[in-house]
Amino acid sequence: MELTAGHVWIMVSAALVLLMTPGLAFFYGGMTRAKAALNMMMMSFISIGMVGVIWVLWGYSMTSGDGFLQMVGNPFANFGLEGIDTPDGLITVGFGATFAIITVALISGAIADRAKFGAWTVFVPVWVTLVYCPLAYMVWGGGLFSTEGAVGAALGEAIDFAGGTVVHINAGVAALILVFIVGNRRGFGKDPNHRPHNIPFVMLGAAILWFGWFGFNGGAASTAEQGGLIWVNTLAAPAAAMLGWLVTERIRDGHPTSLGAASGVVAGLVAITPACDNVSPVGALGLGVVAGVASALAVGLKFRWGFDDSLDVVGVHLVSGIIGTVALGFIALPEEGAGGGLFYGGGMTQMWAQLAAAGIAIAYSAVLTTIIALAIHKTMGFRVSQEQETVGVDLSLHAETAYEFGVGGHGGSFQPLHDMITGKTQADAAQASDAATGAQKTESATGKESVGA
Repeated sequence: MELTAGHVWIMVSAALVLLMTPGLAFFYGGMTRAKAALNMMMMSFISIGMVGVIWVLWGYSMTSGDGFLQMVGNPFANFGLEGIDTPDGLITVGFGATFAIITVALISGAIADRAKFGAWTVFVPVWVTLVYCPLAYMVWGGGLFSTEGAVGAALGEAIDFAGGTVVHINAGVAALILVFIVGNRRGFGKDPNHRPHNIPFVMLGAAILWFGWFGFNGGAASTAEQGGLIWVNTLAAPAAAMLGWLVTERIRDGHPTSLGAASGVVAGLVAITPACDNVSPVGALGLGVVAGVASALAVGLKFRWGFDDSLDVVGVHLVSGIIGTVALGFIALPEEGAGGGLFYGGGMTQMWAQLAAAGIAIAYSAVLTTIIALAIHKTMGFRVSQEQETVGVDLSLHAETAYEFGVGGHGGSFQPLHDMITGKTQADAAQASDAATGAQKTESATGKESVGA
């Protein structure tokens, strides 16, 4: 088969979406403490490696073909991609893999600074297999939510063009479950060192995510008109969400922040994901503003309610994911054979379909993630020791440091942590140690103390 422009576009889009996971690594890595930055980035990178293998072996097969109870495809039907040898088929496989990769990587931000890397490497393949793949089949593979599925036939087909339920609600719910099981960081809400250590990394990561999101949303576009609408909506919603977040910060806190700008962009991208092909550009602007304001307010609830969603996965992805999914019940554009949302005279039909999709996705992800996470936590343990958390998971789990804070370019100890614990800099401590050693030698030689040693 000749390589067409459509094939090239999907391959380029897949590359853009794959780039989003390293972008997420920068986004999350900058939001953590300095002594946990590499671990946070590694949780994204290991997701690429593990999900890439799983997707080829059985993951893709579970999201397509004939399903079991309309919930999941047969993992052995195309095991190892056997029988998928057409250009269209293999390109679709590659595009789908990038979505699975970033979905599980998103979860990691909720448990930053305190999760065992080994436990994470067990969680990733199990969760993708038992949670992501079945939900992707239900929504996109002809399962429960399709026109032929039980829910779709009863309530109408839910709209989720690029992953409001499958990606963002799914990851947000899983993140919340892990927070409750793993527990809060030491000093949560009190230790000022929990603040992001590198805001430029955060903004770089947000920029990469926004760039990649044009492939994330637009990869499945089949016409120029559809592609143009998706592109403009993917620009408009995050732009409006960023402004909404910053205005909320200005009113609530007295100042807009760089972190707020980056987080607002992501909130808008999340909200437009399920709706990118089904709302007008003006509707995308309104959706973005609502998502930006709502997520800005939601991230503060973790302190009030006492759950340590370290990098605001719940406040951004779950909240804006629900907003984007449910909003389609109000602002979905009318299409041939579909009445559109409530604001376009379509009645409640689309609203019920969207509410059902969001509700079932929340319930399914919550139950399965709880089972998986508890099994790991009760056997190998999901959380590092108190000593490892204090030293930092970069050094204790990976024997590496993101930054060199040592004296004279040696070692991997962290100057800020040393100062916080001892109240002295390492240089001062070294000088005091040398002075004490010299004094002991002089006293031994003269039989009396020597202040000038």
